[in-house]
Order: sequence, then C-alpha cells, then structure tokens
Amino acid sequence: MERREFVASLVAGGCAGMCVDLTLFPLDTVKTRLQSQQGFYKAGGFRGIYAGVPSAAVGSFPNAAAFFVTYEYTKSLLGAGGPLAAPHTAPVTHMLAASLGEIVACLFRVPTEVVKQRTQASPSSTTYHMLLATLREEGVRGLYRGYGSTVLREIPFSLVQFPLWEYLKTLWSQRQGHTLYSWQAAVCGAFAGGVAAVVTTPLDVAKTRIMLAKAGSTTARGNIPLVLHDVWKSQGLSGVFAGSIPRTAFISVGGFIFLGAYEKVRTSLL
Repeated sequence: MERREFVASLVAGGCAGMCVDLTLFPLDTVKTRLQSQQGFYKAGGFRGIYAGVPSAAVGSFPNAAAFFVTYEYTKSLLGAGGPLAAPHTAPVTHMLAASLGEIVACLFRVPTEVVKQRTQASPSSTTYHMLLATLREEGVRGLYRGYGSTVLREIPFSLVQFPLWEYLKTLWSQRQGHTLYSWQAAVCGAFAGGVAAVVTTPLDVAKTRIMLAKAGSTTARGNIPLVLHDVWKSQGLSGVFAGSIPRTAFISVGGFIFLGAYEKVRTSLL
C-alpha cells in the first residue's frame, strides 16, 4: 500500500466513522437499553438519549480509521499479486481483510464501547464518572471487558457485510459499465449492513449483557453460549433478538452513510 492510499484510508475511515456514530447515536442508545438486563424503561427509556456520546465521539475516528487501514492494506497484500490474486478468490480476501480489520479496530472500540454502553444504561451518570468508576472498580482490564465477545460479534458481521458489499458493487458496476458513484456504493452498503445486522443480533445481545454485567458476576466472565442460554430461558426468542429493529435500522442507515462517506472521501483524496 502506497503512502497516499494509507492516508486516504485513514482519513476516509475516520471521517466515515464519526459521521455514523454521532448522527445515529440515539438509535444505538435505544438498542442498548432494549438489550439491557434491567429492561428498557429501568435503563432510562427515552430519557437522556445522548448519554455516552462523548465516549463515542472520542473513539469513533481511531476505531474506523484502524479498521479501514488494516482492511485496505490486507486486501492489497493478499490480492495484488499475492496468494489470493485470482478473481474467484476475492470473497476470501475480503473476509480475511475484514476479520483482521475488526481485531485491530476492537482495540480502540471496546474501551469506548464499555464506557458508552454503561452510560447509556445509567443516564443519571456522566461519561467521565463512568470511566472513573470502571477504572476504580476493575482497572484497565475493565475497559476491555467483552473484548472477546465483541470480536466474536464483529468477525461474523464483517464476514457477511464486506464480501456482500464488494460483490454488490462489482455486480452493479459491471451492469452499468463504469465505476459506481459514491451514493451507489452507499446503497450497497446499506443492504449488506442490514443483512449482517439481523444475522448477528444474538451475538450483539450477548456482548451488551457482558459489558453491562456487574464485576465478578457469571455474565461478566464472558461465556457467550451461557449468556445466550440465560437470555433464552428468561425471555425466549424475543430476548435473543432484542433490539434487532433499531440495530438493523442503525446499521442499514449507518452502512449507507459509513461506506458511502468512505468511498466519497477516499476517492477525492486519491
């Protein structure tokens, strides 16, 4: 990857991430409270819908930038003259690149996600006080509570979203005979994101429960099958797919903004 491509991916990814996280933050708050163990209204209902937004604002740029730099670099490494250069192996390249991108991005995403979600579920507290409370009670490890469950949610999500996004873009550009406009890439992103969101909602429920659980509890240990089994026993299928509507809406609209903005900014910088 050339220096110019690196800078373009860094800036475009960061800008796209901030656009989505700040624009659609209320939907994310509703989703978190629907998935909370204490229930939607006890977690705050529609009050303080922007609780935790400073955490999202701080984390969104480095998180998205880290993902896209890793994604584009891995694609260029494996694809352009690499071991997976053949056209029919493109989906495998996209899957590997997206998975590696998520592992790197989660190093930035998880600490901000922990503070953000805990503030969303306790709107009477502030982001700063929640950060201090987490560090005081659990130390730095507390900020990475749920790292494994987040990665295990994000990798399946990316395995669906990014190969589907790249495939739809290729199909559409072949049909019309030229490279897609940024709005067309955005439409592909919205569809791919919506499909991936529905499929991975149970993993998102588990991740939210683990991050919000009290330190030392069984849920806080991060055993995803056990957490989902408990949710299934207490709430059934509706609990396992809690928050799926706002999550799908968030990620579909988010996919439109995120991937559309990324394509627009990156193209203009190259």
